[in-house]
Amino acid sequence: MPKKFSELADRVTADPARAARVDEYERAIDEALALAALRELLEVTQARLADTLRVTQANVSRIEHQHDLYVSTLATYVAALGGRLEITAVFPEREIPIDVPAVDEVAAEFAAAR
Repeated sequence: MPKKFSELADRVTADPARAARVDEYERAIDEALALAALRELLEVTQARLADTLRVTQANVSRIEHQHDLYVSTLATYVAALGGRLEITAVFPEREIPIDVPAVDEVAAEFAAAR
């Protein structure tokens, strides 16, 4: 017998552990979509990006779906798309750029390779 979606959703929200797993999964999807959307906006395929990064297409997919990335991995991904990663600490009264040497090194490496 089919069940209403609302009944299934109610069971998930009633169980805090289930609700937390669903929330974590949704956050991971949102983050994955952000990197994939950036790549697609620039009209770059995973295969082309993989060639630039000298990794497999599956590895690019893994990066795009990873919940937590190293700054150096993100900087490499952005640099391979032709950009530069900038990190800024945002406070109510001001914004402060954060100098991350690894980010600069990655950007310089990819700029030299182009």
